[in-house]
Amino acid sequence: MTALFIPLAIGPWQIVLIVLVVLLLFGGRKIPELMRGLGSGIKEFKDASKDENEETKHVEDKK
Repeated sequence: MTALFIPLAIGPWQIVLIVLVVLLLFGGRKIPELMRGLGSGIKEFKDASKDENEETKHVEDKK
């Protein structure tokens, strides 16, 4: 059962390994495009979450 235990702590060597794998898979030219897309997706998610909170407050104020 202990073989199924996966530690959640990520150290610096694991981060370096992940970066190297991403570089090998996508290449240096694709990474800025991927990060730009990720950033815009996060921004849209935050905006939608903010809009939802404002709508919820507006509905609660009407009650």
